[in-house]
Amino acid sequence: MISIDRLDAELLRRLHGNARAGVAELAGLLGISRNTVLGRLQRLETAGILKGFRPVMDLEAAGIPVQAFIGLELDQRKLSSVVEALSRIPEVLEVTTQAGREDLMVRVASTTLQGVQSAAARMVDIPGVRHTNTTLTVSTPLPYRVQPLLDHLTRDSGWGRSTPLPVESHPPKRFD
Repeated sequence: MISIDRLDAELLRRLHGNARAGVAELAGLLGISRNTVLGRLQRLETAGILKGFRPVMDLEAAGIPVQAFIGLELDQRKLSSVVEALSRIPEVLEVTTQAGREDLMVRVASTTLQGVQSAAARMVDIPGVRHTNTTLTVSTPLPYRVQPLLDHLTRDSGWGRSTPLPVESHPPKRFD
């Protein structure tokens, strides 16, 4: 496991804002060399922290307005076969394991409520699924994010070995 410092966090912030930014552009924005940017990106990728660059889709704008979370209670001995079966359901966007009554949380999307209901019905038919609980998503007032956590965790760390922190990148003072 590697540690992330403020330079890494700021590099990730810039990439999140514009994943198409080139190495030279990032170096200029951060006031560091292109080699430093390249080295940091390679280090983050090699460590498995940076998993790649993907488009962020607005499903509603794409005509897929209905999303839900479906909790599954399982015969836990069937976990891997249940996940395999879930991967074959096109409406399934993501599956996470969790502690609690439900063993899996499945995020689904469809063009209609009936599509979500159909996906849930297919899940109930998977051997090893004991129970489902569906919660419809009405809106997403705070989408998935990691930058505030990275900023918090790296607020007292350095900005690389010998590169000074750019003046415009100083975060505001916090009083917590």
